[in-house]
Amino acid sequence: MREKNLVYRGKSKDVYEIATGEHAGKYLLHYKDEATGYIENGKPVFDPGYDTVVGEIPGKGAIACRFATHFFRLLQEKGIPSHYIDTVSDTEMVVEPADPLGLPAADPEFDGSAPLLNLEFTWRNNATGSFWRRYPFVRPCMNIHKVVEAWTKGDVDVLISFEALEETGAMSREEISGSVELVKNIASIVSEEFASKGLHVIDGKFELGRLRHGDGKIVIIDEISPDVLRVCKGYSPDSEGDCTIYHDCTVTAFTGGKRTIKNKNQVKASGFVDIFL
Repeated sequence: MREKNLVYRGKSKDVYEIATGEHAGKYLLHYKDEATGYIENGKPVFDPGYDTVVGEIPGKGAIACRFATHFFRLLQEKGIPSHYIDTVSDTEMVVEPADPLGLPAADPEFDGSAPLLNLEFTWRNNATGSFWRRYPFVRPCMNIHKVVEAWTKGDVDVLISFEALEETGAMSREEISGSVELVKNIASIVSEEFASKGLHVIDGKFELGRLRHGDGKIVIIDEISPDVLRVCKGYSPDSEGDCTIYHDCTVTAFTGGKRTIKNKNQVKASGFVDIFL
């Protein structure tokens, strides 16, 4: 029955439509044990900053569900809108149906045309990861005050400018500004929650969508879990918010025309997931 109600199969969770019961018509999110990362020396390295599934971590789905539950309920307490309704099992939560932000292909008859699917918004406290690789003139790990960027979500994520989103009709100027403010507000709440536990959030990514019921309000959907956050320990900011120990924990390289950057103090997901459980 569940397979018949499958709406979407993702890297870290699957989405089903609930057919009967008190939540009929709502969606069920099932969190999986699959994890993203990269392969190094023939072995998987799990890192939520990457988009390729490289293996499974037993029990990860249940941990991610409890983690997301904590943050969605925290957002509720602070009046931040989301699609969250309730958590019904160790790996499942019920949410309001919502349409991810996107746009159909204007003329699919042209070879290569494709729709804009599942916009994702990254936010960054520090210059690292793909941000530094794109802007290597920036000092690694400098404070960039929660810079927000929009990306297309798919086999290969592509950065898309806010101006392009408006010009193509994917989002209005008001929707874009409201979405950026929403992402920054949630990022501040998440960052403060981690700081209360002595940890620092490097960056994260949120998915937004329009609720199908009501006025189509744009809210945070999908998840807030270890799969969408990068966290570090030992963060020591100066008066400008720049980390003072980045020389000790940041490693960069430039080989074969490609830049890489790693944070030695980045905490594996397994190292911070239980602090809110």
